[in-house]
Amino acid sequence: MMIDRRLEGDRLAIPADEAIAADARALSDQLKAMRDRLFAPSAQKTLRSFTSGEAARLIGVSDGYLRQLSLAGEGPQPETGIAGRRSYTLGDINALRRHLSEQAIAKNNLAKARSYMRWRDPARGEHLQVIAVTNFKGGSGKTTSSVHLAQYLALSGLRVLAVDLDPQASLSALFGYQPELDLTGNDTLYGAIRYDAEMRPLASIIRKTYFDGLDLVPGNLELQEFEHATPRALSERHQAVDAGPLFFARIQAALESVSDNYDVVVLDCPPQLGYLTLSALCAATSVIVTVHPQMLDVASMNQFLFMTSDLLAVVREAGGTLNFDFLRYLVTRFEPNDGPQAQIVGFMRSLFGNRVLTSTMVKSTAISDAGLTKQTLYEVGRENFTRATYDRALESLNAVNSEIEALIHQAWGRQGDGR
Repeated sequence: MMIDRRLEGDRLAIPADEAIAADARALSDQLKAMRDRLFAPSAQKTLRSFTSGEAARLIGVSDGYLRQLSLAGEGPQPETGIAGRRSYTLGDINALRRHLSEQAIAKNNLAKARSYMRWRDPARGEHLQVIAVTNFKGGSGKTTSSVHLAQYLALSGLRVLAVDLDPQASLSALFGYQPELDLTGNDTLYGAIRYDAEMRPLASIIRKTYFDGLDLVPGNLELQEFEHATPRALSERHQAVDAGPLFFARIQAALESVSDNYDVVVLDCPPQLGYLTLSALCAATSVIVTVHPQMLDVASMNQFLFMTSDLLAVVREAGGTLNFDFLRYLVTRFEPNDGPQAQIVGFMRSLFGNRVLTSTMVKSTAISDAGLTKQTLYEVGRENFTRATYDRALESLNAVNSEIEALIHQAWGRQGDGR
């Protein structure tokens, strides 16, 4: 028997599904209009240019040396603005890194060359680093942490692949995608890990972004299909001649197919502990668990850890490999002047020791204000904020991400300077 959802007065006057669908369409139209206004005329995001001082810091040289290169006509030439101010795109910066590395190699200075070109070297045993950013409680800062980490590593000269595993697709939105408009079927990671004949190579799904050296596998609601298709595949597996890898190995297999093109993969996991998250954890070489320092969040994380441990033990017994280079807890949305939060952070450090990152991601209006225009703090200019607010937030982000970068270098057996 069907239940009539029609209500009178100021309540819903149409069935609930139709009302929700109408709200979704209206919101989608407004989001598209907002994007068109922000990124007209092509509705595509672009990355700002960097000053010569910023470019010099990213490359690891002095601003004066960068000026000498420009005057000598070496490498890509910067755009010159008012009063002769030079500005560089991220593509220019990466081209300069290659140019300086080639010069150093010609002088047989391999250590210097590696300081400019920081790509991993498989010949030295530097494996693809796959970092899963996870916690099954929403609002713990997974996406904010993931996108800033991916962009920081790309700015430092590494080749990065960001993978949006959340059906809500917040990471994709920050990279300028509106899933219901810009993506069709098989445009997410699900297309590369599905169980039927519609499966396609991951390389054909990956999209370039406006960040040079940073690619994206976008997400949308289609990812949820993996949660429904996996139980069916497991029950029918004995009937299949070539069923492919079990669910926990499918993301790993997909990433291996493109591993030669990247140094680091950042997986933004969904806020739930399902087949998708388990597969991501099995593909990961390292894990970052984001934690908001409130007692309810810490209690929720406790349940997450228990459930994860139990499920991963089952996966290991089924043949899955779980060898993490590092497991770290990242404190997010931290307010240093909040006494109870400081107590919780101290409590976590006493329990977990150095598995809690030394740096914390502070709560900042600069990060949330940048998010209003679907941007990150690495994309917006300092002039858009109060200087102290911007500097405080950027210092926090850089401290967190440089600490994670150091862990990556350690996993590769590099020295403290990344060489």
